[in-house]
Amino acid sequence: MKKILMFTMERCPYCKKARSYMDELFEEYPKYKELDIEIIDEVEEPDIANQYDYYYVPTYYLEGEKFHEGVPSREMVAQLFNKAYDNEQQP
Repeated sequence: MKKILMFTMERCPYCKKARSYMDELFEEYPKYKELDIEIIDEVEEPDIANQYDYYYVPTYYLEGEKFHEGVPSREMVAQLFNKAYDNEQQP
């Protein structure tokens, strides 16, 4: 499995939506609960956040490469989880 890094902010409505998509996918596909996901709040951990090149949250990195930045969709989160799980088929 590949590591996922997610940058968020507590008050960001798009981050909350992304988290809800993640929770839905965890319920539908329990195997995704095994994924290595690190969630970093850019306000609480600016030293880490400043090491990455992004402007909008939520931003996802997969194995150190930016995967998505900005307004999320359920399909994007599913694609991210699928790639992180090393599975070529879409859920």
